[in-house]
Amino acid sequence: MPTSSLSPVKSKLLRVGELRQERATWIARYREISQYLLPYSGRFFPQDRNRGDKSFNSIYDSTATRAARILAAGLMAGVTSPARPWFRLATPDPDLNKATAVKQWLADVAQLMRDIFAKSNTYRSLHSQYEELGAFGTAASIIDDNYDTVVWHTPLTAGEYMIATDDLGRVNRLAREYEMTVSQMVEKFGIAKCSPTVQSMYTSNRLSSWIPITHVVEPRGIGERDFHSPLAKDMAWASYYIEAGANNDNYLRESGYPDFPVLPPRWNVRGGDVYGHGPAFEALCDVKGLQQEQLRKSQAIDYQTKPPLQMPTALKGQGKGTLPGGVVYFDQVGSGNAIKSLFDVRLDLGALREDIIEVQHRIDRAFYVDLFLMLADMDSRQPVTATEIAERKEEKLLMLGPVLERLHDELLSPMIDTTFAKMVRSGILPPPPPEMHGVELTVQFISVLAQAQRAVGLGSMDRLLGTVASMAQFRPEVLDKIDTDEVVDRYSDMLGVDPAIIVADDKVALIRNQRAKQAEAAQAAANAQVAAETASKLGSIDTSKPNAATDLMAGLTGYN
Repeated sequence: MPTSSLSPVKSKLLRVGELRQERATWIARYREISQYLLPYSGRFFPQDRNRGDKSFNSIYDSTATRAARILAAGLMAGVTSPARPWFRLATPDPDLNKATAVKQWLADVAQLMRDIFAKSNTYRSLHSQYEELGAFGTAASIIDDNYDTVVWHTPLTAGEYMIATDDLGRVNRLAREYEMTVSQMVEKFGIAKCSPTVQSMYTSNRLSSWIPITHVVEPRGIGERDFHSPLAKDMAWASYYIEAGANNDNYLRESGYPDFPVLPPRWNVRGGDVYGHGPAFEALCDVKGLQQEQLRKSQAIDYQTKPPLQMPTALKGQGKGTLPGGVVYFDQVGSGNAIKSLFDVRLDLGALREDIIEVQHRIDRAFYVDLFLMLADMDSRQPVTATEIAERKEEKLLMLGPVLERLHDELLSPMIDTTFAKMVRSGILPPPPPEMHGVELTVQFISVLAQAQRAVGLGSMDRLLGTVASMAQFRPEVLDKIDTDEVVDRYSDMLGVDPAIIVADDKVALIRNQRAKQAEAAQAAANAQVAAETASKLGSIDTSKPNAATDLMAGLTGYN
């Protein structure tokens, strides 16, 4: 049947089916990762929600699970720590950024935004996305309006959603398949929008029954919206809720978003791929091999500590006597009637343990555990200098550079932009100074990891300043080559120091001008004091008798 002859709802469901088919090749890998790393992550059927019967039966060694947790916690603390500022706002004009009123307004808005993040579930959602990123290579959440907290995130898990990209490789479409209870549907959409089946369930008090729902977010085309209309159905991004199992052509809700509400970070993307791949993809072979080795090691220990026994037929039914502390009585006729192991297993457990440790280290390195726990894992018996620690940290952080850039571009910058737009629409922004009218804002990341990336350039600056200081001992004029004010500004910027600590250039000029005037006044006072003392001494000289003073006065008055 041609697509044009289908109803809008069926056309959307057909498009969802196409997205599902495009994602199909990734599901098998997602299932393996969920099985061996994070059993409670991943939803591969809509009814997979709220499954308490999931187990860790395929996991004999939890190294990979622990490594995934450390990676998520490390990214949380290093990139978006709730305990410290991790971003700041600025303008493209460096001179405008130095203005006191502008600087204060930008700082106030950034602090207000951080308060919104702390009050909402932003940080919980970010942690969930970091865990999904490390495991499945792709994460997603939907950011909605909330009256109490301004924003509210709905984190998604692998297998629950499908995405598509535009011609530039940017994610611009999402379809989510999940389930809602009857009571949730009525509360969210109203009973009139639900199908007759759901309405019947509601009236018969079957409120906890689960109903499949499809949510589609996609861009609206030029001919699909009125650019002058403020209505949700004419916004740039369309949002459709569909009762997937219903036999009707009505949306549960058709609305829209002024900004793309999906935050879809990907760890790494190859070529024209839509979905990303992350550390778990690379470590999966080691993870599966580690489970097999741990299983075989446990079996070898069992064979050595409790082997299958060869016993005389006369002792049949007396197996309990072979347990620790048990006693077995029998008349030994010959050596062939002795109790002994059915076969001898003598596996070299030492070599197996060494190989297991090597595999565990490979998994830890794949998840950057050696970076986030670098100080904790250092041998305390070996003296380590601060310079060595800094160099090790810089070396490891270089490996995270591309990941951080993608996190900034696909997750954090869109989240900050969307939140700022919601703050503007809600009217909670403080009034900007006149200089800010018509000026765009930029986001600067000052998290621990972002600073560490930028601080790599501090080494060259330190070496330059050290060399100049050494030269200044015998050539002081070389200090004229260093703009000390600019050094302070650049150094503080690389370290991510709060700009409120650094005094603005205009204030510095006033302070220095005032200091110069005070120095001039002090010098004038000193000169006046010297003049007064000289006059006092001259006044005490006896001019009635010839002396040097009378000769000087006579010369000044023209007498010889």
